[in-house]
Amino acid sequence: MLDIATELSRWCEQGRDFAVATVVATHGSAPRRPGAALAVDADGTALGSVSGGCVEGAVYELCRQSLRTGEPVLERFGYSDEDAFAVGLTCGGVIDILVTPVRAAPAGADGAAGGPAVRPAVAAALAAAARGDAAAAVHLVAGPAPLLGRVLHVRPDGGLDGTLDGDGSAPTALERTAAAEAAALLAAGRTATVEIGADGSRCGEPVTLLVESSVPPPRMLVFGAIDFTAALVRVGKFLGYHVTVCDARPVFATAARFPEADEVVVDWPHRYLDSQRLDARAVLCVLTHDAKFDVPLLQRALRLPVAYVGAMGSRRTHADRLARLREVGVGERELGRLRSPIGLDLGARTPQETAVSIAAEIVAHQHGGSGAPLTGGATPIHHDARSRVPA
Repeated sequence: MLDIATELSRWCEQGRDFAVATVVATHGSAPRRPGAALAVDADGTALGSVSGGCVEGAVYELCRQSLRTGEPVLERFGYSDEDAFAVGLTCGGVIDILVTPVRAAPAGADGAAGGPAVRPAVAAALAAAARGDAAAAVHLVAGPAPLLGRVLHVRPDGGLDGTLDGDGSAPTALERTAAAEAAALLAAGRTATVEIGADGSRCGEPVTLLVESSVPPPRMLVFGAIDFTAALVRVGKFLGYHVTVCDARPVFATAARFPEADEVVVDWPHRYLDSQRLDARAVLCVLTHDAKFDVPLLQRALRLPVAYVGAMGSRRTHADRLARLREVGVGERELGRLRSPIGLDLGARTPQETAVSIAAEIVAHQHGGSGAPLTGGATPIHHDARSRVPA
């Protein structure tokens, strides 16, 4: 749901009634991950996607139905080999879809999913995500039937909007536990399914929650204002990073040379890195291949809990760099984190091809991909979506 927050938040502001279908679980090869959403308003306008096209028509109709009845719907879609025209995922996977009506008026006297129990929480979570603020939306996807489709918005400061099983006057045990789980996932920028007891413990009647996290864009720091940098900035922006270019040479580090960068900083790379607070999703690309910049920068970078550190240079440059880093006390475990020469072996020659090579390595490293061709392989196409966070 939060992946289409900008448009959905506008719908809330306009007072529109809508139903939102959210992927809450996947099994096998599935085109979209949990949290992906399709929304349909009362006029039939649709936005978003839950399957890349496979089951969109059927989910669209479920949204229209849910909006009419005010009742949430949990539906499973899988592959049908008995009827080529049956609704199913041709990729062979299975997805579970939760459809939640979000209506301005109550769905019933008890304030069921479409009424006040959901609308404020959904609106608050969407507004925060649309502003670029951190937000977590907790969906109740399995448990007591009257609670199906309830939504709780968990703010970074621990505040709550909406309710899962209470009246909103004070957080229940379930809501306190859900908020703690959401805070942990929000800190990691992850969306995941959590199973806890209805009493807020890990025992008792199970309740399944989908915790959607929306966090500001991850950062890509590119050190070295060279031609390859301009191409990497474009690819980084395409992948959704907040991209910073840093170089100590003011004649090269200019906004005119890198107009697509979010910021261009003139400073010694290691000094700029010391001034930053980076989370576990950040990626650092060192394109300077100059020892006076590289060594102090990598000495610091390899000790940070970031997702990726790569450095450009020939194999001879890499060997010299390793020797210099050892001389200044960088350990073998830290050196093992360095991706150098940077990028995958694509035979890249131009700056644009090299940028694709670097981006491909970043994606493969974060999601556990091998970088090998999919043709003729037997490994899963879709890997675990969780980022590989270094210890």
